[in-house]
Amino acid sequence: MRLSELHKLSFLEKAGYALGDGAANIAWRGVATFLFIFYTDVYGLTPGAVGLLMLIARSSDGVSDVLMGIVGDRTNTKYGKFRPWILWTAVPLAVTLSLLFTTPDLGSTGKIIYAYTTYIIFTLLYTGNNIPYGALMAVMTGDDKERTSLGSFRMVGAFAGGMLVQGALLFLVAYFGNVNPEINVTQINQETYTVTVVAPQDVENANIKTEDGIATFAWADATTEATEPVKNISFSIEAGKEYVFEVKGEAGLTADNIRLINQKEGYSKAIYLLSVFLALFMVITFFTTRERVQPPKEQQTNLKKDFQDLIRNKPWIVLLLIGLLFNVYNSIKQGITVIYFTHYLQDQLLSASYLVALMLASIAGAMATAWLSNKLGKKKLFIYALIFSGAVNALLVFCGPENIYSIFAIGIISEAAAAIFPTLFFAMLGDAADYSEFKNGRRATGLVYSAGSFATKFGGGIAGVIIGTILVAYNYNGMDQASIEGAVPGIIMLMSWVPAVVVGITALLMTLYPLDQDKMDDITHELSRRRGEELSLESN
Repeated sequence: MRLSELHKLSFLEKAGYALGDGAANIAWRGVATFLFIFYTDVYGLTPGAVGLLMLIARSSDGVSDVLMGIVGDRTNTKYGKFRPWILWTAVPLAVTLSLLFTTPDLGSTGKIIYAYTTYIIFTLLYTGNNIPYGALMAVMTGDDKERTSLGSFRMVGAFAGGMLVQGALLFLVAYFGNVNPEINVTQINQETYTVTVVAPQDVENANIKTEDGIATFAWADATTEATEPVKNISFSIEAGKEYVFEVKGEAGLTADNIRLINQKEGYSKAIYLLSVFLALFMVITFFTTRERVQPPKEQQTNLKKDFQDLIRNKPWIVLLLIGLLFNVYNSIKQGITVIYFTHYLQDQLLSASYLVALMLASIAGAMATAWLSNKLGKKKLFIYALIFSGAVNALLVFCGPENIYSIFAIGIISEAAAAIFPTLFFAMLGDAADYSEFKNGRRATGLVYSAGSFATKFGGGIAGVIIGTILVAYNYNGMDQASIEGAVPGIIMLMSWVPAVVVGITALLMTLYPLDQDKMDDITHELSRRRGEELSLESN
C-alpha cells in the first residue's frame, strides 16, 4: 500500500509552497543585495561598522535558530506544527523589512542603535518564519525524490522573489525618489554640456545621472573638490542652491534626460511596496499547503534526547558547515554586485538587468536540479556544481568595465550552477531528518532544519565582515568619490576570486557527506515499511 506520506504532491501545492520562498527572498535578497550599499552610501555608516553589525547581529543565530526548531517541533495546532508560524510572522516580517530601509533623523550614535535594533529584530523574525517554512518541506512528503522535486519548485519561487526585488528595486527607487528639480542644460559642443541643478527641497543624499546612464558627470563648481568624471554623483543638496556639472558622452542631452534621485525616500517607499507582496505570498503559502509526515507515535518529548540525536547525526553536521560556506559564497556575490556596478562599471541601473539575468539563470538551474540529481545523486551533483560555479566566477577578475557581455555571460553561467546549492541543501536537510528517524527511531524535523536558517543568516554575517574588511583595507567611503576610485581593486577581488576560494573549500568538505543515493533509497524504503506497519495496525 502506498502511504499518504509518500504521495505525489499536486502542482498547486508545490507552487503554493514556492511562493513562501519567493516572499522570504524579497526580504533576504533585498537585504543581502542592497542593505550594505544602503547603509554605506545612503545612511552614512562606515563599511567596518556595517560588517561588524552584520556579524554581531547574526552571532546569536545558532541559539535562536535551534530554539525556533525546538518550538516548531513542539507546536501543536489543527493546522500542524509549522504552517501556523508562516501565517503568524508574515506581517511582522514585512513591517520590519520596511523599517530596515527607513532612515529616521538621528545622530551618528542613534543611527548605529537604530540599525542594530531593526536588524536584530529582522533576523529573529526571519528565523521565526524561515525555520518552520523549511521544516514544512520535510513533512509535506516522505518521498526523498519527491522532496527534491519540491525543492526545485521552492528554489524557482526563491529566485523569482529575488528577481522581483533585485530587478525592480532600483527602478522603484528612481521612481519614488524623483526630486523634480529645476534643470538647465547648456551645450558646449556636440557631447559636452554644462548642467545646472536647483532642487525644491533639502536632500541629504541625492544621486544625479542621465536616464540612460551613459554620460559622465564632473563638478564644474569651483568651490567643489574636483574628481574624475563618473556616470553618477552622490551629494547633499540645499534647497534653492545651484549645483553645476560638466556632463559629457551623450548627444542631444536635455533636462528631461537627467535624473536627480532622493535615495533615502526612494529606497524606503520601494521597500514598503515590496513588503506588501511579501506578506501576501506568505499567507497564500499557509492556505495551499498541508503537513502529512508525523513523528513516530511512540516518540516521547525529550529535549535532551533530541540534542543527542542531533549531534550524532553526521549528515546534519556536514550540511551545517556546507550551508554556512556556500551562503558565504552567495552572500559575498550578492552584497558586492550593486557596489561593483555602481563604482566599477559606473552604471548602477545596469546591475538590475544583471541581477534579473542571474535570477533567470538560477530558475533554470533549479528546474534542472531534480533531473540532474536523479542521474548523478545529490552528493556528486553538489560537488560538481560547487567546483564549476566557483571556477567560472573567478574569471570576472579578467573583465574590465568595457567587457559588459563577458561579465553577463560569466555571471549567468556561474549562477546557473550556484542555484543547485540551495535546491539540494534544503532537500538534503530532509534526508538528514529521515536519517535520524531511521537510525534512532525519533524525528525532530524543526531542529534539523534549524541548520538551514543558521547557515543562511550566519553565512551572510561572515560575508558582511569579509566585504567590510576588504573595503576598509582599501579605504572605501561610499560618500566620497576619491576614496571609491581607490577601492576599485578590492571591489574586483570581492566580485571574482574571493568567493571562488570560499566555494572551493566547500567542495572539499562536501566529500565527507555520508548519504549517497543508494543509502537514501534504503532509508526511504525502510521508513515506508515502518509507517506502513503503523497504518495497518491503526486500521485494525
